Order: sequence, then structure tokens, then C-alpha cells
Amino acid sequence: MKLLTIAVPCYNSAAYMKNCIESLLPGGDEVEILIVNDGSTKDNTAEIADQLQAMYPSIVRAIHQPNKGHGGAVNTGIENATGLYFKVVDSDDHLELRAYKEVLDKLREFSKEEEPVDLLISNFVYDKELENRHKVMQYRSSLPVGREFSWDEARRFRKGQYILMHSVIYRTQVLRDCGMKLPEHTFYVDNIYVFEPMPYAKKLYYLDVDLYMYFIGREDQSVNEKVMIGRLDQQMRVNRLMYDFFCAPENQEILHRSEPCYNYMFNYLEIMCVISDVLANRSGTEEHLKAKEELWKYFEEKDPVLYKKLRHGIFGTLLLLPGKAGRRIIVTVYKIAQKIFNFN
Repeated sequence: MKLLTIAVPCYNSAAYMKNCIESLLPGGDEVEILIVNDGSTKDNTAEIADQLQAMYPSIVRAIHQPNKGHGGAVNTGIENATGLYFKVVDSDDHLELRAYKEVLDKLREFSKEEEPVDLLISNFVYDKELENRHKVMQYRSSLPVGREFSWDEARRFRKGQYILMHSVIYRTQVLRDCGMKLPEHTFYVDNIYVFEPMPYAKKLYYLDVDLYMYFIGREDQSVNEKVMIGRLDQQMRVNRLMYDFFCAPENQEILHRSEPCYNYMFNYLEIMCVISDVLANRSGTEEHLKAKEELWKYFEEKDPVLYKKLRHGIFGTLLLLPGKAGRRIIVTVYKIAQKIFNFN
């Protein structure tokens, strides 16, 4: 068994995927790199994947599949993983070498335990190269540093402080045991990837190193605001799926096992609802404003109690501001948050 499997979803990624893979190779034979070529047709992504496999046969494995989207590529990675732990690294991002070696040292320690850690959390860096800005997202104020802990020892997370896909390395069996299956041909499923397995993680570890360099800057990137508005239907689909998971009767026992975990997941769900709502307001089209109203109606019909809790929270109250003036205030707050938290 390998120590760590890293899945790299690739879709027409020839221009930058080599830089990503090269940052992962220093893990050596303990690391399995799965290049999941997700039906690329516009460039030589497939050929590059095969070349890298031929050059590093004990480390790199190229998997070719029909296009299924990011979620389908991650599903394939999990299905084919042989590593004790599992991480997703997008093909336009990379890992920082020193932090990577520290993470592998720690995973090696976990592998010797009778009950290994379920989730390792590290920092990630918003790498806005075109603006020459780098913002570190870290969790020192919320999580114990440098030791194993349970969710009951976690402190309250600040608004705007979330554990994203870039922050997590799950034990592979946790991902399989929780039954998660990411939707195909849908953007923004990385939120589900972090969200659904979270309450299944009993033993956690926060390593305070800046591991993941999250590149932001391409105009066609999924987190570009214009692109997000164009794909608002997919953002809302992910939002619905997260809401469904959170209110499903069969999930209540695992969700309520730890109050800090439950509170964190509620806050995560809340910010997803805010993003859907605000992007609809940013668009301002009749289609998107109608979709926003339908989304909230869906929430209310699905689980009235959870709906009221979301609506009467700090963000929910803000979103209830009426008319065009209310929408302008919401958008203004959103722009301020963009500056503070450096997202999009």
C-alpha cells in the first residue's frame, strides 16, 4: 500500500499540468500520483499523462476516461487509490516542497498507529500571481496545532474561515465508508468533497504549514465571478445537495455526534446559501432572481426548521433586505468581503 494517493483531474490541462506533477514527484515511491485525463480533446493532455507514466512508472499512473467533469474525475481517483491517505490537487495548482515533506513525515507517523488519523488539515495559499498577492488561509485560532484531536476540541471558526478542498487530506477509507459520490458534469463539487465526509472524521490533526498553492487568475477559471454567474445553476445544484445531506434523517446521528462539527458544517452550508443568493443578485437577471427564489422555496419545503435557522442568522437576515436597495446593500457587503477574504 502507498502512503498517499494524489489525484490530479486534468481536462485540456497541457499548458500547466507538468508544473503541478513536478511539485508532487518529490514524494517518491511512497506517493501514488493518479493523472485522471477527463476526456481531453483540445490538446495533448493524454499524451503528457502517458509520457509522465512512462518516465515515473512506480509513481505516476495515467487514467483515461470519457469526460465526466471534476466530480467524476475525483470519484475515479478515489475508486483507484491504493494510498492510505488521499488528496486532490488541481492541475493548475501545486504543492510547496518543504511543507509537502513535512506532511509526508506526519502521514508516515500516522500509518504506524493502530487507529490512524482520519483527516489532516493544513494551510493553503491564495496565489493571485497576476496581482502579485498571496494570502494564507490558516486555522490556528480554531484548531489545536501539532497534535491529534477530536472535533469536540475545536473552537469556533470565524466567518469567512472555511476548510476547503485545498486544506484536507482524508484517510482514503473514510471517503469510501461515508458513501460519497460526487455528481458528474457539475462544477463546485469540491464543496461536497469537503462537506460530506467531515462528520465521519473522528481523529484530526492540524499541521500549520502552507502546503497548497491555489492559483487564481485565469479568466476561464471556475471561481472567476463572471464564470460563476454563468454557471449559477450548478452552484445552486451543489447548494441543494449539501442542504439535502444536512437535513436527511439518516445523517442526523453522525451530524450531531459532535456539536462543534455540527456548528461548523451549518456555517459552511450558510455561506454556500449566501454565495448562491449574492451571485443571483450580482447577475440581476430575471432568470437568476427567479432561480434564487425557487432555491429558498425548495429549502423551506424540504426542511422548514433548517430553513428558518438559515433565514434568521446574520447572513440570512441580510439577504432578506427587500427590493433593489436591499440588493445593492447585499452586493456592497459582498464586495467588501471579497477584499477582506481575497476570494474569487
